[in-house]
Amino acid sequence: MDSFEINKYIGWALFALLIIFGGRTFMDLYNGGHGGDQVQKAAYFIEAEDDGADKANKKAEKKEVDIKPLLASASVDSGAKQAKKCLRCHSFEKGGAHKMGPALYDIVNRKIGGASGYTYSKSMAAKGGDWDYDALAAFLKAPKKYMPKTAMSFSGIRDANKLADLIAFMRSKSDSPAQLP
Repeated sequence: MDSFEINKYIGWALFALLIIFGGRTFMDLYNGGHGGDQVQKAAYFIEAEDDGADKANKKAEKKEVDIKPLLASASVDSGAKQAKKCLRCHSFEKGGAHKMGPALYDIVNRKIGGASGYTYSKSMAAKGGDWDYDALAAFLKAPKKYMPKTAMSFSGIRDANKLADLIAFMRSKSDSPAQLP
């Protein structure tokens, strides 16, 4: 038996393994992916005692942060860095065009859903009120929580200081910035 014959048998063996394992993977994908809706629950559920830490964490999450005292020491420069993630969908410049989201120049104390020339989602148009500091803080902290059917896909800013910095930056983007509280 020469080396050509050996290579031929090794090649056929590798091809058979490819068919076996590749075919199985293909069938898994064809039948709904790797588990899909058929993923089963874990076999064992381990119960743990409630030490109260979860309740304390949930209370801390629910507690609304009063943004007004933080605005006095907020950094507009740091807010400009925070605003970079907004630039894909929004413009902060005077006369800036609407993008996927409305232009945000002079947003503080503007009517919610009130940028002319922009078509808002139904939930935003129906919200009512003004973008005061509290409304901006609540929305930017958790957009889907503040306005459940908003079209904005941003997940929010959890850090209160970064949130205050962003709002201070947004406040600065106006010909006559709104009064600080």
